[in-house]
Amino acid sequence: MKNSRFLLPLVWLTIFASSCTTNTTDPVDLPKGEFEDGVLIMNEGAFGVNDGEVFHYDPATGVIKENIFRTKNSRPFGGLIQDMVEAEGRLYLVANTGKVEIVIPKDFSLVGGVSLGLDNSRSLVSVNQRLFISDWGPYDGDFNNPDSYIAVVNDLNGGPIAKKIPVSSRPEGMIVAGNFIYVACSAAKKFDVISIASETLAASVAVEGTPSEFLQIEGRLFLYATDENNVFFHEVNPGNYTVVKTTKIPLTNPTPIIALGEGSEVFVVTSTGWPDYDDAVAKVSVNNGQVTNPSFYVGNGIYGIGFKIEGKEIYVAEHNGFQGNGSVFILSPLGILVKTLTVGKGPSGFIFK
Repeated sequence: MKNSRFLLPLVWLTIFASSCTTNTTDPVDLPKGEFEDGVLIMNEGAFGVNDGEVFHYDPATGVIKENIFRTKNSRPFGGLIQDMVEAEGRLYLVANTGKVEIVIPKDFSLVGGVSLGLDNSRSLVSVNQRLFISDWGPYDGDFNNPDSYIAVVNDLNGGPIAKKIPVSSRPEGMIVAGNFIYVACSAAKKFDVISIASETLAASVAVEGTPSEFLQIEGRLFLYATDENNVFFHEVNPGNYTVVKTTKIPLTNPTPIIALGEGSEVFVVTSTGWPDYDDAVAKVSVNNGQVTNPSFYVGNGIYGIGFKIEGKEIYVAEHNGFQGNGSVFILSPLGILVKTLTVGKGPSGFIFK
């Protein structure tokens, strides 16, 4: 070390000075919140009972904490949970019974919500300190939804609806890309494009199949859609919202229930539906345009799926006929059962911390 004999007195002086003063710039290690690690499990609840809830699972200890919304806020959620979105330091619980509850993710304490003016809310994105909530709108006499909309709320903690942007029928998943919000509209078989600046509809584009969700795959924007015998991955140019390529992969009885795996791999749930529920999880490769494994997992009543990057585990949720508790099966990357969890009614989604 150069000039070490001059450095030593300087070190002593620094130690003495720091012992006499308080350093306010040093980071303080705050204790982690109760739910900052682990897995949040969304349980939709049973129709007519509106008993949706969230469970927390700690893989390190194996402990499951039930009904954490009710436990932390001293009241039941009181709805059917359709989506669970973490953004802007908040967790948004979107109920298809027409409300959004907003909690702090680390402890699930309630900070706000949207409870007036929604009909059948489906999902949510946040941008520029505003919330944009996709909603099917009311049913008409034929159980269609011709008056679907995106509800705009001008506060991240919720409050009144400032505006409703009319969109194509039955908006589902959304994604923010550049200056636009992309909306998958299932009944219309279109995706709509909302200008963030003007809060108006900029475009409406017809696609093959029934769209349900947008995905970012290896830096590219895709719209996922299905028909009875195929899955479609429509690659969208976010600059001019045109479909630049469609990858069509033959797969029987695909559903909107998917999870993005590694690279361009996507897990897709297939199902014959009620009453048999002959279900499976298939693996498809978007880049290769093929099914790599049609029956990675075979089950009954599969209602949700998630991919945990750490450990590359796959979480598969089954509703068990909505008769009591559902189940979550944790699978290894090879599809081997690692653990079974007993959870709430209608488990359908996960957030991995």
